[in-house]
Amino acid sequence: MKRSILALALAALAASATAATPAAPVLLHGADLHTVSHGVIAGGELLIADGRIAALGAKVDAPADAQRIDVSGKRIYPGLIAANSVLGLTEVSAVRATNDMAEAGAVTPEVRAEVAVNPDTELWPVARANGVTGALILPRAGRDGVIAGRAALMQPDGWTAEQMTVKSAAGLVVAWPSDRVPEWLPQAARDRAKEAQQKKRDALAKAFADARAYAVAKAAGTVRVPDLRWEAMLPALERREPVLLLADSAVEIRDALAFAEREKLRPVIVGGGDAWRLAATLKAQDVPVILGSSHNLPKRRWEAYDSVFAAAGKLAAAGVRIAIANDGDGMAASFERNLPYQAASYAAFGLGEEGALRAITLAPAEILGVADRLGSLDVGKQATLFVASGDVLDARNAVERVWIDGREVDLTTKHTRLYDKYQSKYRGEPKP
Repeated sequence: MKRSILALALAALAASATAATPAAPVLLHGADLHTVSHGVIAGGELLIADGRIAALGAKVDAPADAQRIDVSGKRIYPGLIAANSVLGLTEVSAVRATNDMAEAGAVTPEVRAEVAVNPDTELWPVARANGVTGALILPRAGRDGVIAGRAALMQPDGWTAEQMTVKSAAGLVVAWPSDRVPEWLPQAARDRAKEAQQKKRDALAKAFADARAYAVAKAAGTVRVPDLRWEAMLPALERREPVLLLADSAVEIRDALAFAEREKLRPVIVGGGDAWRLAATLKAQDVPVILGSSHNLPKRRWEAYDSVFAAAGKLAAAGVRIAIANDGDGMAASFERNLPYQAASYAAFGLGEEGALRAITLAPAEILGVADRLGSLDVGKQATLFVASGDVLDARNAVERVWIDGREVDLTTKHTRLYDKYQSKYRGEPKP
């Protein structure tokens, strides 16, 4: 027993000593640096040291002990940010036991997304292998829910959720009650649906009123036992934290904006399929939009085939701050790797390649308040970036190497393991 304890202690000591040893600087040279913030540096050099971008340019001074990696003919991009995701909260959307996206109850602001994230999910490595190095994880509202909890910005590298969390409490998630009641429903069913919608609106209004009353009582010193629900809402009420309003149709967005104005909140529209219809209002109120997938059908039979594709370009032309994301449901989690292709479809219909790239890198970083650390290739920012064989918006190209906080990460996924396994089968090798 004593020998076992001693061996474990020595192993732990060796591991801590190894972890404390700083990695040697890395110099990437020969690639085109797509900085996002200040154009493209053709055939440039980028130095990674102490987990950050230490220098970049046409030519940089690198330490003698720097590891030099020739990436000539490639492109280097800042890591992509999926700004509406449930990565780590679901595994197989059709298997209920693997879904942990929503809590029971209508008002659960105390829920923290990062606590429930599974660091060992197979979906994180798949997204990471295509350049997605950050994701805003949003808890979802249950069937009767309106306030789902608080989102967290996370990265796909780490043993624990704490190690993966870039920014905890990145926004209070409010699922705005839908205005949609199918006309083909019987009248009794339509009435029940409208009653349910009104019940949600009443619950939402009451929750904010109760939270404000709690804030007043706390300031007066009369709160003896803290209430975790209302404590979680205080940063949003004090405008220290944005409110992520899940709203899609024009009516939902209009009502959500009116609510945010009454409550004096910092709104961010998430989804926003019809946001382009209210572009002038969004611009006037300086409300950002995290736009959903471009790979959706038009909402109405009479809309043009390209109404979805053109939405981002129309918002950008109106001066609205936008980020591009997936739809953020359980099914979409398996396709987060397609984030650059979602952006590419918007690029082809008015947004342009520069705007599309910015909408999945620097724009979400700005909206989430982490642009000082992520979103572009700039000196002093975290060395979270990747090397691609060509244009990352073009599905014919591939991500070849990825660094997160200055550490190069493994790009092995379940897909590559299966590929290797069945390659050995057809080579006549024994089953591994």
